Amino acid sequence: MAKKIELLAPAGSLEKLKYAIHYGADAVYAGIPDFSMRYRVNKFSEKTLAEGIEYAHKFGKKFYVTVNIYPRNKHFAGIEKHLKFLRKISAFGGKPDGIIISDPGVIVLAKKYLPKIPIHLSTQANAANWQAVKFWYELGVKRVVLAREVTLKEIKEIREKVPKIELEYFVHGAMCMSYSGRCILSKWMTGRSANLGDCAQPCRWRYRAINNQQLTTNNQQPKTLLMSVEDEKGEFEIDLEEDANGTYFFNSKDLNLLNYLDELRKAGVDSFKIEGRNKSVYYLATVAKAYRKVIDALGNEVSKLNAIKDGQKELNNLIHRGYTTGFLFDQPKHNFKNSHEKSPYQFVGEIIEIPSPQPSPGGRGGNYIKIKPHNAIYKKDKLEIIGTGKNVPVKIKAILDENKNPVSSAHGGQDKFYYLEIDKKGIEPLSLIRKKLKKIENKEK
Repeated sequence: MAKKIELLAPAGSLEKLKYAIHYGADAVYAGIPDFSMRYRVNKFSEKTLAEGIEYAHKFGKKFYVTVNIYPRNKHFAGIEKHLKFLRKISAFGGKPDGIIISDPGVIVLAKKYLPKIPIHLSTQANAANWQAVKFWYELGVKRVVLAREVTLKEIKEIREKVPKIELEYFVHGAMCMSYSGRCILSKWMTGRSANLGDCAQPCRWRYRAINNQQLTTNNQQPKTLLMSVEDEKGEFEIDLEEDANGTYFFNSKDLNLLNYLDELRKAGVDSFKIEGRNKSVYYLATVAKAYRKVIDALGNEVSKLNAIKDGQKELNNLIHRGYTTGFLFDQPKHNFKNSHEKSPYQFVGEIIEIPSPQPSPGGRGGNYIKIKPHNAIYKKDKLEIIGTGKNVPVKIKAILDENKNPVSSAHGGQDKFYYLEIDKKGIEPLSLIRKKLKKIENKEK
């Protein structure tokens, strides 16, 4: 019998954790802002971290806590306090299933305060060869999150040389233009350190020329453009050389290995990891659902191919930077044309619950769903509901505000709930809503 492969999803908040589990994740990873690699867009506190661990365990899922910054001396007092907190909740049934760490100093502390919790080596540590993996294994690390730069051939060799280690590998999400995230651009340009979880992502910015000089080859044909550039706000200026492809010269395409999960499984990967703690619940649900269906179909070639076909269709409908197989076979590709590929859909809301009893304003019947809108919804919109099964197209018959009064539209950003009367029954909570766009957009809230 083939070994069970873990699908590991990001959780940037308690809400996102619930969506990750609902759409098929076997495990989630998250941490509090001060000590994980997501500082600003991270809604976890120690209290909600404990709640998240309890929620995951309630559904038989695992929770890995991230403590994977590269700390300076000043951070260690706080890290020790946090590890003591994790020890405390572990004693009361809230034990994390692993701790993801980059720094050797933090590993020493984790062994001291949490000796019974498995240590996972973060991808930030750049384990890219079997000797490094063997070193960490002998130091007591149970799982290594391999550097994104590791190829399929190298994964096979690592598995052969270090057979008892657990191997985790990123299969989907953003790629860094630097070596597995260890970048100094953000610190240099904005004062925000990527290695402390506070990356400003200057590699995604659009730059414009402010001082051009055309360079030529020996035969006087134009070759490159030497430019001084600044970002759109005019805050940061640097010199660079750029060819005719455009201005997104750092912008790597997004990783997408949905087609190659079988190859990765056979190479020895134990856990398939999705990147995206900063992304929306719509993104998270769509990606987790696609990878869950392919993982479940491994071993049945026809089912696997159908799952890949359906999954890639949905992944293509997301806003993304273009897709690449990363370093799995060769060098990753960059998207020089724009910051994102556009989507034919817009994510517009979450289904919070199916009210019981139904609102039925004016005494009339109907099928109502309670929603949290993220973007504008109008009666004329063509909606599609995304659940764990097939997507369901629906028509809007009426929109009610939170007081159950008829309104012409629902809008996000107001922290309000609405009710939609639709033409379908059997919709499940934690489903999501998107609408077909007349003009392709590249915005996601």
